[in-house]
Amino acid sequence: MSSRLKRGIRRLCSTLSIPLLGCAPAERWEIPHFEPWVPEEFHPASIVPETKTVIVIGMPVSLPAVETSPSIWYHEEYRTVNTLLDINAYRIAAFLNAKGYPSVALPRDGYGHISVLIERPVAFFSHRHAAFLAGLGTFGVNNVLLTPRFGPRVRFTSVFTAAEIPPDPVLEDPLCIRCMRCARICPVHALPGNDYPDGLTDKRACASRSEELLRHYVSPCGFCIKVCPVGDDRKLYDRETMEIYDERKKEFNRLHRAWRHVRNYGGGERAPGMINKTPPG
Repeated sequence: MSSRLKRGIRRLCSTLSIPLLGCAPAERWEIPHFEPWVPEEFHPASIVPETKTVIVIGMPVSLPAVETSPSIWYHEEYRTVNTLLDINAYRIAAFLNAKGYPSVALPRDGYGHISVLIERPVAFFSHRHAAFLAGLGTFGVNNVLLTPRFGPRVRFTSVFTAAEIPPDPVLEDPLCIRCMRCARICPVHALPGNDYPDGLTDKRACASRSEELLRHYVSPCGFCIKVCPVGDDRKLYDRETMEIYDERKKEFNRLHRAWRHVRNYGGGERAPGMINKTPPG
């Protein structure tokens, strides 16, 4: 295994302002202790047989933008992060190819349009499971990967490479505190409130809401990730109190007015269920 190659990848990620990087050997998908949930056809070596290592990169969506969701601001930031992930994964694969290691970048989404997920709610590869196996976080009740730095407010993509790169350890201790805010705030009741993988998201309900919001140019929804208390980004933006999401609390009116202002402009006519729900408790 090449520690020097991994250092080169880390330097490249630092140059590209990629804050999260993890590596997982392709064999980890075959170990039930680590990954009991992914069928074999979705394993990296089933998609690209030459794969020895999966490199996962993550980039955050900023908490203040997510808090306005659903809005044109969060919509555009989400698209920007997706584009950066695609570009940067391509650059990492090109870096490895130039050194003689066959490598391919995967798209950050493995589906063509949100409407596809309503008919068949499965992408061809799961970056969140790859991020888990690369030691970047643990799953929450919201079915999303939670990270120490950004909670669930992160987007991921992966690079398959034939290079054998030293792996990062899988995080064993769960980050989710089971506060259930994500399950309570979901406007389509897509989260049953059980620990993953026992409580799986109703993907069709979630995708249907996203498709409705897309008609108004304000998808994705974002409710379940903005109210998650996990993540050092809450300290950065002084958002450690969860009471700010109770829009009945007058002491936070300044924030609430700002969020409502952003929601009211830049998108189409207000969609059903767009008004922010206040999670009880």
